[in-house]
Amino acid sequence: MDRKLIFLDIDGTLTEGGRDTPPLSAQRAVKEAREKGHLVYICTGRNYAMLRPLLTYGFDGFVGSAGGYIMCRDQVVYDCPMTREQQDKTLKLLRKNGIFCTMEGRYGSYTDEGFKEFLAEKGREDGNSELLRWREHLEESLDVRPMEEYDGEPIYKIVFMCERGDQLAEPREALEEEFQFCIQDEGDRGVINGELINRKFDKGRGVERVCRHLGIDVEDTIAFGDSMNDVEMIETAGVGVCMENGSAALKKLADEICPAVTEDGLQKTFDKYGLI
Repeated sequence: MDRKLIFLDIDGTLTEGGRDTPPLSAQRAVKEAREKGHLVYICTGRNYAMLRPLLTYGFDGFVGSAGGYIMCRDQVVYDCPMTREQQDKTLKLLRKNGIFCTMEGRYGSYTDEGFKEFLAEKGREDGNSELLRWREHLEESLDVRPMEEYDGEPIYKIVFMCERGDQLAEPREALEEEFQFCIQDEGDRGVINGELINRKFDKGRGVERVCRHLGIDVEDTIAFGDSMNDVEMIETAGVGVCMENGSAALKKLADEICPAVTEDGLQKTFDKYGLI
């Protein structure tokens, strides 16, 4: 088989939601694929600080911050934080409407007072992997700090959570020209969970930027994801794979359904496609 470029989301795909350790089967799959000459990249909404623990398992690079910060080995190939004007305008509108915010920089994340309590009340371990990830990162203090500790570092995206759709009406009207509102959970568990992502980038364009940098055809890529922030990546890749534990809507868009990562899904699907 010709060399392939593989992209892996983290939460719910490479690992269980909120975890930093892939199952042994996933670790073996990544290692064996690279030994066969394929390239394996992380492609995640996590910022560099949150994805960094996974890099110890051996990857050729990453698309971080939902496409806003990209590294190929040790070279930065794309870097697009918000402007300070965008950041201030966005926070003002979200807070005005009672929406909890967490700003993600490259090295730290900063969350509103009361966010942790909101997650503890609304979180469901059998539900949304993104919500679970945020709750666990806050509870374990993994690079998520109180907003008063924000030191001015560039911000790539903002995670938001609220209880009702009408809270998003004014921010959408004012911000949708510049930002995509990527909704992970529509509120059936008493929470609307989403991300505000600059329209200059997304995971799909991250895949394209890596391909251009490496001189690899997009048709020679295979991408694995589980949630609606993986849509562009799944639609862009030559083969788009959704995890069995993933979003029903994403499964409809995917070329392939992969067993859950806890069921050795990555290893089985790597084997099916001749990657290992």
